[in-house]
Amino acid sequence: MRLPAASPSRRSAIPHANRQVSAALFAIIMIVSVAGLAGMFGFRVPAFEDAVLGPAARFGIVNQYGLFANMTTSRPEISIEGSNDAVDWQPYIFPYKPGPLNRAPGWAEPFQPRLDWQMWFAALGNYRENPWLLRFMERLLEGSPPVLDLLEKNPFAGKPPKYIRAMVYDYRFTTSEERRQTGNWWKRDLKGTYFPPISLRN
Repeated sequence: MRLPAASPSRRSAIPHANRQVSAALFAIIMIVSVAGLAGMFGFRVPAFEDAVLGPAARFGIVNQYGLFANMTTSRPEISIEGSNDAVDWQPYIFPYKPGPLNRAPGWAEPFQPRLDWQMWFAALGNYRENPWLLRFMERLLEGSPPVLDLLEKNPFAGKPPKYIRAMVYDYRFTTSEERRQTGNWWKRDLKGTYFPPISLRN
């Protein structure tokens, strides 16, 4: 059974209608995309967002793609510190993440420093959300060579410390004037204890 062929006038009307629908969809997607991009850079018009971005969001046709669609505006950093007397604490130094205030930001590409990377994510939450961090600290108390090899500096090269803790600091870049005066790339403020002191006994 053969279907009747479309008339020439109908054949020419279909592509024309397709072009009109495509042009309308393109215009809508571009408007929503530009509005979303402007919002990411701080240019926001709440009334427009409510009228356009809100209804479009449920269709998922325009999104902020990628791991860093929303960036953090602060830089909390965990400092893991060891001690033999629970009074004098010495920090373990990681090769890539911020640590010493006078060390310039490192260049890691094309490598992915997984531990340093995970430490940054851990600082955005708490230790209960990152159980691997407790196991990492236990290995430091045991003096595990494979774990110590992941660090740039082990302040307890001869024998592992008796105690270990994790503090969290808020890191910020120094200004050019502060860098000239101090030689430091970073300044930091103590935010508090990330993980309280522990030993292998407890």
